[in-house]
Amino acid sequence: MAGKVLDTITAEEARRVIDAAARKAEEIGQPMDIAVVDAGGNLKAHVRMDGAHIGSISISINKAYTAIAFQGETAGLQELTRPDGPIYGLSDAHGGRLVVFPGGIPLVRDGSIMGAIGVSTGTIEEDQQVAEAGVAAY
Repeated sequence: MAGKVLDTITAEEARRVIDAAARKAEEIGQPMDIAVVDAGGNLKAHVRMDGAHIGSISISINKAYTAIAFQGETAGLQELTRPDGPIYGLSDAHGGRLVVFPGGIPLVRDGSIMGAIGVSTGTIEEDQQVAEAGVAAY
């Protein structure tokens, strides 16, 4: 008998998160790459808004992955990974997949991380703002 897959974000919820983030990106006039991953860090949904950078596709996905891998916002890793920080070099770990600057935030329901959003293309402040708008819709 097969086991049960742990609860994770649904496709419908992922679309709702992305739609809310995209609305915020439109509001601030900055097209974005927006990714949502499931509780295991696997891509659930992604959109590259018209005008968003192609190079930011993988960054948005990896920001979401990093938020799952470290169970927190990627913004929280920024100071810790600076050259004088206690975990300098972390961004080079895990095959370069970790992103240690703002724009990745876990999606939490009833105290459990169900997925994460990652946003990239704007400034780190814009990325964070758009990611927060997505989280608010979850």
